[in-house]
Amino acid sequence: MFDPSAPPEDGCPFCEIASSFPPYDPCSPPAAGAITPGTPRRAAPATFVVLSTAAVVAFLDIMPLSAGHVLVCPRAHRPKLTDATRAEARALGDEVRVLSAAVARATGVGDWNVVQNNGAAAAQVVPHLHYHIIPRPEIRASGRLSSSFTMFGRGQREELDDDEGEALAAEIRKRVAEVLKEDEERTEVKAKL
Repeated sequence: MFDPSAPPEDGCPFCEIASSFPPYDPCSPPAAGAITPGTPRRAAPATFVVLSTAAVVAFLDIMPLSAGHVLVCPRAHRPKLTDATRAEARALGDEVRVLSAAVARATGVGDWNVVQNNGAAAAQVVPHLHYHIIPRPEIRASGRLSSSFTMFGRGQREELDDDEGEALAAEIRKRVAEVLKEDEERTEVKAKL
């Protein structure tokens, strides 16, 4: 598991993010602009955190394939999925499900990919275990009918705009809280049956 007193892995941008943004209660997320790094280590690019728990941190991709493209990773440095503990893998799986629902609600896009690459030959760019949640808007509706279908991290990418990133991250955090509340209510109903 993650040791908050351990220094981040040298040169790993995801370790820097994990060590810079402390966990918060996802059921009571901070408002837009309220999440600031606990110990800022780098000035750019900006990081837009959408979930920060004791085991997992999730943030908007700085070069998204679509609006709402989120990266979900363990706080502890684990290069590949097979390096994660079972507890870390469970925590990641739980949060990928919650974040998938939250991203779909925040973006209004009901189709998405969940992608996870292991190693450079498998297109893993940052050697820190992470999942991509990539909303897939209908091509016809997006006005990009001439664009080819892209999948698994390939395709046109543009830098994330800071103002849009801050607003979208706040909306996703709000939707995470909604999903968690609904999960809790369903659990309470099942317990009564």
